[in-house]
Amino acid sequence: MVEIREVSSDEDPTPSYTSANQRNMSNDQSESNEIVTQDGEPPEISFNEQVDRARELMQPTPMEKFMALAKSLILRALVIYFVMSFIRGNSTPAKAPINAKDASGKLVPPPLSSMNIYPNGTEFDMYVFVSENSFGIKNFTDESLLWKLPGLVYGDWYSGPTQDGIFTHNCLVELSQKVQNNGSIYLHTYLVPAGFSPDPKISSRYSKAKTVLVTKMLNRFKRKRYAKTHNLLTGETTASKEEQEKAKLISSEIVSHWHPNMTINLVTDWTEWKAGAVPPPLGDYIQFVPDEMSYKPVLFFNDYWNLRKDYEPINQTISEIPLTLTFQPLSMFKWQLYAAQAARSQWNMFPTGEDDDEEQDTLKEAILETNPYLLGLTFAVSILHSIFEFLAFKNDIQFWNNRKSLEGLSVRSVVFGVFQSLVVLLYVLDNDTNFVIRMSVFVGLLIELWKINKVFF
Repeated sequence: MVEIREVSSDEDPTPSYTSANQRNMSNDQSESNEIVTQDGEPPEISFNEQVDRARELMQPTPMEKFMALAKSLILRALVIYFVMSFIRGNSTPAKAPINAKDASGKLVPPPLSSMNIYPNGTEFDMYVFVSENSFGIKNFTDESLLWKLPGLVYGDWYSGPTQDGIFTHNCLVELSQKVQNNGSIYLHTYLVPAGFSPDPKISSRYSKAKTVLVTKMLNRFKRKRYAKTHNLLTGETTASKEEQEKAKLISSEIVSHWHPNMTINLVTDWTEWKAGAVPPPLGDYIQFVPDEMSYKPVLFFNDYWNLRKDYEPINQTISEIPLTLTFQPLSMFKWQLYAAQAARSQWNMFPTGEDDDEEQDTLKEAILETNPYLLGLTFAVSILHSIFEFLAFKNDIQFWNNRKSLEGLSVRSVVFGVFQSLVVLLYVLDNDTNFVIRMSVFVGLLIELWKINKVFF
């Protein structure tokens, strides 16, 4: 006979074997705890070690940093491309019609192509002077001459000690008191035909039309920040006593810096340019000879690979600085790339100041130290990641826009999503993260706020 009885509300309707299982599990857990603690208590971790481990977990990996920089570079390249395409489309000079006349009734000649004034194989000499005057050298003395390189050939890629067309020169540049107190100092590079002189006072060996002069400021002004910060655990600081005193008075100042390397590139090119029709930013470097259908060779100071961390401040304790000058021929394609990078601050619509220099340095180091195949794969993955992220935003908006009811959806999850996106946005803003990541998180927060409007209104 089967006996049926009622179960009171105070009793547990679960069969008795459940309690036995719970007891067994508790016994196993106690045994495991005994096994863990048989050798004694685990070693305690100091507070400093806990902080260091937490910092290591919060810091992004080098690959994550490089992918973020790659996405930023792609975005900037697209912006520069569209802006330059727009400018070229609007600034292309209109072709002068045949037999066109000006206001006085004279015929307007059509624009003609200009030739390089240095044909292939032209022999020339190079002079590099240093001066505090930005307009050139007035007194051509040996004191201001840093480097004289005679017997160069335009279009020669196989000369030099290493048979690659590269010449180097090490020298010391003396700094005056004016330069030590945030003054400027300039490099003046002259190219003249072989046997000629850059000094116009020597009229028998001087040709203004065939003399190329390019000036570059040797030092660079950068903002140096001072902060009253110290280690909360040790109470020590890495700032010097002078920096600590300045931190009490000012938060930052503009200081002159110098870099020990400078590269002088001579562009090997014989393109027939037309005056007024050279696309930017190349037009800023081409010097046309007045009243002649010719232009001078392009001399380009290349400091692209000078990393920001290698710049040193100039103060009253520095009386001279070492400088390594490098002369190297450059192709037209590479010059276009370097010229575009030099003009990025002009076309950059989202400047970030010093942060932009740090990002550029990280990208340069990655290019120099990373395998080219891995770089190509990283760029491809970054592009795919950007595309998938855009599609995810599109599908999320499309899903919520077509939703007629909240059946099967959680309102709490939507509210928590807004809170989560806000915390992530504040975190990336506090850590000076890449601009592309900030925009991605900000767009995600806007979408979450839009969902709140769909849920409650």
